[in-house]
Amino acid sequence: MSRLENKIEANNRSILEVLDNKKYTVDYYQREYSWEQTHIEQLVTDLCNSFLDNYEPTHQRQDVADYNSYYLGPFVLSEKGGKKSIIDGQQRLTSLTLFLIYLNNKQKELGLNEAISGMIFSEQFGQKSFNINVPERTECLNALFNQGAYTPPDNADASTVNMVERYQNICDAFPEDIINVEVLPLFLDWLRWLVVLVEIVAYSDENAYTIFETMNDRGLNLTPTEMLKGFLLSKYRDDDKRKQSNEFWEKTIIELKAYDKEEDQRFVQAWLRAKYAESIRQSKAGSLNEDFEKIGTRFHNWVRDNLTKIGLAKAGEAEFDAFINTEFRYYVNAYKRLHNAEETFNPELDSIHYIYQWGIATSLSYPLMLAPLKTTDSVDLANKKMNLVAKYIDIFCVRRSINFRTFSSSSIRYTMYNLVKEIRNKDYDELLVIFDKKLTEMDEQWNGFEWFRLHGQNGRFVKYLLSRLSGYVDGLAGENTNFATYYHAANGKPYEIEHLWANNFDNHRDEFEQLNDFNDTRNSIGALVLLPRGTNQSYSDKPYVEKAPHYIKENLLVKSLHPLAYENNPNFNKLLSHNGLAFKPHPEMKIIDVQSRCDLYRQISEQIWCLQEMNNE
Repeated sequence: MSRLENKIEANNRSILEVLDNKKYTVDYYQREYSWEQTHIEQLVTDLCNSFLDNYEPTHQRQDVADYNSYYLGPFVLSEKGGKKSIIDGQQRLTSLTLFLIYLNNKQKELGLNEAISGMIFSEQFGQKSFNINVPERTECLNALFNQGAYTPPDNADASTVNMVERYQNICDAFPEDIINVEVLPLFLDWLRWLVVLVEIVAYSDENAYTIFETMNDRGLNLTPTEMLKGFLLSKYRDDDKRKQSNEFWEKTIIELKAYDKEEDQRFVQAWLRAKYAESIRQSKAGSLNEDFEKIGTRFHNWVRDNLTKIGLAKAGEAEFDAFINTEFRYYVNAYKRLHNAEETFNPELDSIHYIYQWGIATSLSYPLMLAPLKTTDSVDLANKKMNLVAKYIDIFCVRRSINFRTFSSSSIRYTMYNLVKEIRNKDYDELLVIFDKKLTEMDEQWNGFEWFRLHGQNGRFVKYLLSRLSGYVDGLAGENTNFATYYHAANGKPYEIEHLWANNFDNHRDEFEQLNDFNDTRNSIGALVLLPRGTNQSYSDKPYVEKAPHYIKENLLVKSLHPLAYENNPNFNKLLSHNGLAFKPHPEMKIIDVQSRCDLYRQISEQIWCLQEMNNE
């Protein structure tokens, strides 16, 4: 091996130095982009909070030079023949690229012209390409850069689907108080020059992978969870008790990390926010981080500084032992039940499963669901409380969605955190009263169905909505299909959104003069159903009157369009007589029929998303 090949370099680099007019390849077997919502939200939140810790409304751009830097961690490159390949860190660098695309789109909306596109893509030898150069991502990144949205094709790889979802997470998580012409340029300056990474360059693949393995297998840095454990255990005088608590803590952390390597930190953040945090940063530039934000970054320090809030200011060994073996134990067990219910449908915790598919950020939902619990609550009561909170979140999100209102974490964080404090340690009946009042006072009611429609960026929600409607109707009729049948399709063809009208304006000129009006009605919720892939594609171009006879073979919500569904079908007819739902056949599908179906969907939704009645899925 030559002297150059033996060489390893490590240098601090700003984001500008790392990405501006640089080109990186990613090894084929490392190309999967697998960050989840919690990872990208944490990145955006940490960056924004670190900037806002320094920012004052009186600051000018030159003042940013005195702001604190933010360290984003190391990344490892292998450089051969002038070409750099990312060995470790492509998840973070890809996420930064998505973040920069979002910021570039926002600055264009504001009429700014900051030079940040060079950190996203650049030109070499007359060819433009993205700086993290993975060819299969180009179409997606181009669409996000130029239109701010991308609908992945049916055969899209998991990385592309993930990138689209993480981009939307960035849109939801970025705080609105930075999006203005005064603050955003300062944030971009800080991001370019004061957010730093450590670039580690090896000149042979062998050395690069040795560094990668060392960083990932032998890291000794203490996590916030480990530092919190160390502080709590330092309060023990009895060595045997300390050893027992340490063993319990370590076993619990291993169980949490089986979900995700950072799940232990997410749990502690949710637990402390749910039970003890008293303040949150105000939604205006220049505000300081408070309990909610500090717990999100350095919760081990927050605990040491806030023993009075936790009730441990004058505590001895017995109180600290109870904090670990009673309180920590109780809430981590509840958290694990919550987490299991997200992935695997449990009728007792069904709403937790639903909001995992379509709901608010976990940084808000987890504290909300843990907040009303008391260590004296039985498992059954705690589960009822958590599911009721999730039911409220589900109703809140669906109502907002059908009224085209966002529920991004940046727009509702203050409201939801105040709710955490309001429901903290409340009894089940008290929760019902609180949630019922809040839902009554919501601006967004069910009349949104009148104008709700499918558009380029809400397809996932429309599928969620139709899956819930279809599963609920099946349940009322005693079918063995449910929400999962339509939304997950684990055993069979996935379901897709079917337009009852073909995309043919000429066939509907008797009712429409303008193409836009036709498209609006064609995409309205009452003109949509779910069909299995393939079936959907074979029907899509046919007029409704030709498709309708085939619908009799499909699920009940689709079948109900055809008159034959109402003949010799006792379960369906029982459903009609007992549930007050305005089902009726539609031999043709005119505007009035679409409106009738919209009203039917609204009626079903009012039954599904009723706070005190669990649905029959």
